[in-house]
Amino acid sequence: MSSHVLEVAEISVTDPVMFEKAVAAAQPYFLAAEGCLGLALRRVVETPGTYRLLVTWRRLEDHTVTFRASEGFQKWRELASPFFAKPPLVTHSTEVALG
Repeated sequence: MSSHVLEVAEISVTDPVMFEKAVAAAQPYFLAAEGCLGLALRRVVETPGTYRLLVTWRRLEDHTVTFRASEGFQKWRELASPFFAKPPLVTHSTEVALG
């Protein structure tokens, strides 16, 4: 069982094509961030203008403190936020044992 933290950002966008390009351009900023272990972008099937950005962090603070205070976070927001239809809903979770 992993003790890593999964960030799930649900993002409604105004222009899916441009948003996907923005996330691709921002990917290196995430991957260079301290504690970032990987990311994926998924489009919600039922609502095509909605995405889930999944980022795995070593610790919660790697996202909420270190990354959010970084130049990489500012670059991510500059690239992606013009396409946000509303502020993203961000949650964090950890894996639990089943059974």
